[in-house]
Amino acid sequence: MRTFDLTPLYRATVGFDQIADLMDRALTSDVSQNSYPPYNIEKTADDAWRISIAVAGFSENDLAIEVKDRSLHVTARKADEDGDRKYLHRGIATRAFERRFHLADHVRVTEASHENGMLHIDLIREVPEALKPRRIAISSTGKTDANLVEAKSVN
Repeated sequence: MRTFDLTPLYRATVGFDQIADLMDRALTSDVSQNSYPPYNIEKTADDAWRISIAVAGFSENDLAIEVKDRSLHVTARKADEDGDRKYLHRGIATRAFERRFHLADHVRVTEASHENGMLHIDLIREVPEALKPRRIAISSTGKTDANLVEAKSVN
């Protein structure tokens, strides 16, 4: 696998650290990354999303959601309750996991709910008023001097 060194990009740009970090994370991510637990990301409105994670076998007390440094961390730790049980087949995975989602600027978590084995995390982008586009009124300086006469072409 090829690796790219983004150090020259860091040296030659100012203020584009986020883009370089995003490229670095994308290029260094492991191809055989763990796919447990499965999840969906859906867009619910223009500036709203929902992350749904399949967490069958976990209760609300086993799950933790944290936002740190513009990154959403979802972790699950299952207490060992199977000490006296003997399974003939165990197909429901309740192993511990950690999922991370990088959040864009001004995206915040509004709500989290757990129902029917699914953990739903709602996100919304709230752009501050200072960063929203605003229309600038154009004023006319339409003062005309009464002493000026319109010029007409002679030819």
